[in-house]
Amino acid sequence: MIDLRLLREDPDLVRASQVARGDDPHLVDQVLDADARRRSALTQFETLRAEQKSLGKLVAQAQGEEKQALLVRAKHVAETVKALQTDADAAEAHATELSRRISNIVEDGVPPGGEDDYVVLKYVGETREFDFEVKDHLALGEGLAAIDTERGAKVSGARFYFLTGVGARLELALLNAAVDRALAAGFTPVITPTLVKPEIMAGTGYLGAHADEVYHLPADDLYLVGTSEVALAGYHSGEILDLSGGPQRYAGWSACYRREAGSYGKDTRGIIRVHQFHKVEAFSYTTVEDAADEHRRILAWEEEMLALAELPYRVIDTAAGDLGSSAARKFDCEAWLPSQERYLELTSTSNCTTFQARRLGIRERTADGSTRAVATLNGTLATTRWIVALLENHQQADGSVRVPAGLRPYLGGLEVLEPVR
Repeated sequence: MIDLRLLREDPDLVRASQVARGDDPHLVDQVLDADARRRSALTQFETLRAEQKSLGKLVAQAQGEEKQALLVRAKHVAETVKALQTDADAAEAHATELSRRISNIVEDGVPPGGEDDYVVLKYVGETREFDFEVKDHLALGEGLAAIDTERGAKVSGARFYFLTGVGARLELALLNAAVDRALAAGFTPVITPTLVKPEIMAGTGYLGAHADEVYHLPADDLYLVGTSEVALAGYHSGEILDLSGGPQRYAGWSACYRREAGSYGKDTRGIIRVHQFHKVEAFSYTTVEDAADEHRRILAWEEEMLALAELPYRVIDTAAGDLGSSAARKFDCEAWLPSQERYLELTSTSNCTTFQARRLGIRERTADGSTRAVATLNGTLATTRWIVALLENHQQADGSVRVPAGLRPYLGGLEVLEPVR
């Protein structure tokens, strides 16, 4: 949720952000109008409520006809107060509902435009030249007896899969390496719930325009998370944090579920775009002043993981129209995919500023004793999709796959994944 005070003081800033995202700037005026009506209704209620309290004291002291007149007046005021409270509550609900439609205000410097208007910040590593016919990750995975999409579809339907043998070990190696990287950076590892309440899912901004991507269990009114970011954001909901010692950092390991609605026909082969996967997600609570620096730190930790996996990649600054509603800025790391000769997103890190914290009631105590909303940030440290890039970039002519040196300790010292004959 955006800061309503900022909206009142600088509506043009919010309008410009809406335009950059491709959203409706007129929503700003609707929110301002609803907020004005909310404050007016609340003022009327509080004024008459004060009169009601005063009348109560006068009635207790009055006698005879004066008391009867005051009782009549008190009854009328009580009825009016009740009606005004109803009006104030309705105005509050309407203003809140409208304000939740406004996405987070994009940071200065975020590229305007849509999905294809990103800016490449840098390229890292050399894309490999192959002197043999390149196989895609599924062909390699099947040759290694590591990926089984046919049985995945038989058991669960399209976009499901089994990771078997070295496939399962490879995923665990990547995720455990990510946890070690997180520990070294001062994160607390957390195994998170994968079912959350509606208010937690809504608080993180995932029940807006992309609600159709989320699995909902109506019988229990719970949602399956698409990232442990959701549970980690809810972890401190309604709390006041002490950030005097620096950011509070968590690394969440969880299964993740996405409906992939609207992606019909996209990346249907293999395990690029699937309904279920595992991920280690970095999540930070920090001060508003430190948020941009923490964002760059998370990006650097993601890049350390990509270096460990020895993957060529690029870093992009995502355009405003391709940001999620909670993100003020997002950097993606995309690894080179030899079989398709394109870059594939492997990591994403978002600075959500105070947007999620306002919705979830997460604050910090300041030096003067007051409280204010914290900033929240998130970023991928490793996920199942990494297997795609790892197999393809490190494949060899005989269908084997070289294991990057940094991952070998997590695979019992294996240097090469050999095809199953």
